[in-house]
Amino acid sequence: MATLIPPPSKKQKKAAQAPREVGIMPSDLPQVSIKFEALDTGKTVGGSLRVPGGITEKQLEQLLNQLQGTADDPIPYTFSCSIPGRNKDDLPHNVDITDDLWLSLLKPGYKTAEDQITLVFSPRAVFKVRPITRSSAAIAGHGSTILCSAFAPHTSSRMVTGAGDSTARIWDCDTQTPLYVLKGHSNWVLCVGWSPDGQLIATGSMDNTVRFWDANNGKSCGEAMKGHSKWITSLAWEPLHSVPLGDKPRLASASKDGTVKIWDSSRKVCLYTLSGHTNSVSCVKWGGQGLIYTGSHDKTIRVWDMNAGGRCINILKSHAHWVNHLSLSTDYVMRVGPFGPDGASQPSPEEARRIAKTNYEKVVKKSGQVEELMVTASDDFTMFLWSPLKSAKPLGRMTGHQKLVNHVAFSPDGRYIVSASFDNSIKLWDGRDGKFLATFRGHVASVYQVAWSSDCRLLVSCSKDTTLKVWDVKTRKLSVDLPGHQDEVFTVDWSVDGQRVCSGGKDKMVRLWTH
Repeated sequence: MATLIPPPSKKQKKAAQAPREVGIMPSDLPQVSIKFEALDTGKTVGGSLRVPGGITEKQLEQLLNQLQGTADDPIPYTFSCSIPGRNKDDLPHNVDITDDLWLSLLKPGYKTAEDQITLVFSPRAVFKVRPITRSSAAIAGHGSTILCSAFAPHTSSRMVTGAGDSTARIWDCDTQTPLYVLKGHSNWVLCVGWSPDGQLIATGSMDNTVRFWDANNGKSCGEAMKGHSKWITSLAWEPLHSVPLGDKPRLASASKDGTVKIWDSSRKVCLYTLSGHTNSVSCVKWGGQGLIYTGSHDKTIRVWDMNAGGRCINILKSHAHWVNHLSLSTDYVMRVGPFGPDGASQPSPEEARRIAKTNYEKVVKKSGQVEELMVTASDDFTMFLWSPLKSAKPLGRMTGHQKLVNHVAFSPDGRYIVSASFDNSIKLWDGRDGKFLATFRGHVASVYQVAWSSDCRLLVSCSKDTTLKVWDVKTRKLSVDLPGHQDEVFTVDWSVDGQRVCSGGKDKMVRLWTH
């Protein structure tokens, strides 16, 4: 009796074809000519080199360390290659070397074996943040929904939250207890922000006022600052390196009344009112070159020059619906200012400004630009990448979300952008050209916010589905699932030193998470 052989499965067919598809095995690959170029300085290291076409990312790293004389204590690097656009108007896009030269550049046809390949390298963060894995504390105190939270820029021991019970609270994360209750507002506290030197906290409320508090003792710094006719939607402090020595940083507050006000934090007076938007201003960011960026429900983004007394120098129009949020490629470095990831050093005011300026310039150069990039998120399901100083036209349109995009954030080094949407997904994009990289799926309801770890390897998201999730950027997969909250989680932040994550939401509990 004849033996019946079932037809081959898809997997078996694929396996049988695999060698023919590849065609060339790594040992047969041609040699290629490469040169290493530093991203921040543009200098070449070691001249032109002949290497096998199949050289891996790890081997490139070892070779570069040998050339730099750091083979004994190797520095981890990332490598990318700039590919020109097909048409002369197209932007060049960057291809990251993720496995080896053959698979990343030669096989897709970006480069041939005859080309001189310039590999642009930049050091990865040397310190490594461990993924948070457990809830270390659930602290009661607030009498209503927690709406916003932020760690201090210089330590993970202090954190502030704002809530619907009209108070903000400063928490001691080491002892997991409330330190100070900031009472004074007569309605919901919608936004909080630490000054870049870590000495003051600003709060914006639904009672249309802004208040300043001493971060060291929780005392109110004078009366509430009135001027807005509707509630405060967003706050942004002036970056430390822009503040003249001896002065205190100024604060920008955006409001539903369509204006942005600039406050003097030492004299507690309004210095300027920036008006021009015809609807609620949803987000304000203070850039590192004396510019303020505002996104509004009138579908526009405006750029204001604070060196010229707050004059509007650019109006960016591309979105078809409300602008919900915006992020700058320098957000993180301006938040951290003079403090390192360990946050231990407390430099003198003069030294602090110098360090903050050096750090800022390093990040601007590192992203391969000479100025800040900006990404905006909208109710029209899209995001746009801008170079607001260069052009009123966007560098790229980022599409793929199926519902409104609520939150966007550049990675600390400016290399990536992450977006959170009401379509339950999180998407990862290239921070240099806006190219789509990956989708993180796992949440089963709207994602409200995301926060990066300071080494750019991980990110944490909070959602309507009551959970937080930690994602690994390199593997593009879910790293840790963090249940614990009893209701929607509205706010999340990751401390600068990577030690802790805080979250808060509808269950009125502040949760601290650690590894």
